[in-house]
Amino acid sequence: MMEKIFCPALPLAVTMGDPAGIGPEIIVRMFLRRPQQRCWIVVGDPLVMHQALTALNSSASVRQIATPAEARFEDGVLNVLVSSECAEPPPVGQVSAESGRAAYTAIMTAIRLAKAGTIRGVVTAPIHKEALAAAGLHYPGHTEILAEQAGGVDVAMMLANEDIRVVLVTIHCSLRDAIQRADFPAQTAAIRLAHTGARALGIGRPRVAVAGLNPHAGEGGLFGDEETHIIGPAVAQARREGIDASGPWPGDTVFMQARERRFDVVVAQYHDQGLIPIKYMGLAQGVNITLGLPFTRTSPDHGTAFDIAGRGVADPSSLETAFDYALRLTNGASV
Repeated sequence: MMEKIFCPALPLAVTMGDPAGIGPEIIVRMFLRRPQQRCWIVVGDPLVMHQALTALNSSASVRQIATPAEARFEDGVLNVLVSSECAEPPPVGQVSAESGRAAYTAIMTAIRLAKAGTIRGVVTAPIHKEALAAAGLHYPGHTEILAEQAGGVDVAMMLANEDIRVVLVTIHCSLRDAIQRADFPAQTAAIRLAHTGARALGIGRPRVAVAGLNPHAGEGGLFGDEETHIIGPAVAQARREGIDASGPWPGDTVFMQARERRFDVVVAQYHDQGLIPIKYMGLAQGVNITLGLPFTRTSPDHGTAFDIAGRGVADPSSLETAFDYALRLTNGASV
């Protein structure tokens, strides 16, 4: 007889990600590695998830559900809320419109559940931007889909690990576009979200450091004036609002200072400025948190890894970290 597991709250939902990537595998690995933590559901394709279980020689079964309320949290049962039904699993490690559409449908279904209040939060497995585009869905990533469905609210990416937290002013765009988009409203929005996000993680009065855009934070105007005319005034505005913000700080040293606990969160100006220090410290413990949404969303800090998909070697550690952050955020506990 299967052992039933008591769930004291609504379940988290984990989207399957691109079915041709490592998403289904790392979800199943997390499921198998945590036998006493099963109060969650997968949103995705039951055939894809069954294939992932079979590939890992698991005797666990897929239970298809139409609503979270139908889930049965029993040992050896993976609850899959059906968002798509492929006739056959897409080939692993290959970009396809079918995979892109299935990944997108899973995301949209999870968003609908979160907005309806039938799940406690969303953890998203990786998607592939080319697959989305092949399906006619021209989104740079999860964040833009989530922001659109949340009604165009201000959102930001927070990347976090055990040592540092980073919030981005601009996300998925060219460096040329990032410079244009990093204006005063974008700066103040990012600083406010960094402050709010750090508080949600249990930090009472977050120390927010804002990185400069130019080398040496502009060196007093010698290398650019964005720090003087845009970033500095945004920091001053945040301080008037009661936020413990400082900067602009040189981008080549501010992350080191954050790691030394001088700051609680760093606002980075563009994608690679913020993600390189996070990813350099290792992908296993990195997590992406979307700030500004009306529900909790986290994800692992890596992609679909088509090069290793289907080989049975994918590491679920970052997904597990994202799952743990989602639990803590929805419990109101500190991270």
